[in-house]
Amino acid sequence: QVQLVESGGGLVQPGGSLRLSCVASESIPADHLYEWGWYRQTPGTLRNSVAVIRRGGRSVYADAVKGRFTISRDSAENTLFLQMDNLRPEDTAVYYCHAESPGGGLPKYWGQGTRVIVSS
Repeated sequence: QVQLVESGGGLVQPGGSLRLSCVASESIPADHLYEWGWYRQTPGTLRNSVAVIRRGGRSVYADAVKGRFTISRDSAENTLFLQMDNLRPEDTAVYYCHAESPGGGLPKYWGQGTRVIVSS
């Protein structure tokens, strides 16, 4: 079973930056069929998409993070990144790494989450 492990969360002041990483324990079978993304969740709310790399390489961002967050992936290292700049208090959440095939029929993968707190 492939495991996704996030790291890089922590406490940062407003306006600061963090870089999240998500490492897969091994290559996902049929990796080319998957989309990779970052989601975030606050207490009492649903887990929402922050940024996704579509099949074919196009990146899609939530409106709230456009221009501030950048998603990238190093396929050779099985690692997904989220560079977060100009952080705001409303970015405070637990961030999760996710891999899913939009065509269905294949396993979905979630990491355990890494907490980001933006506060002065």
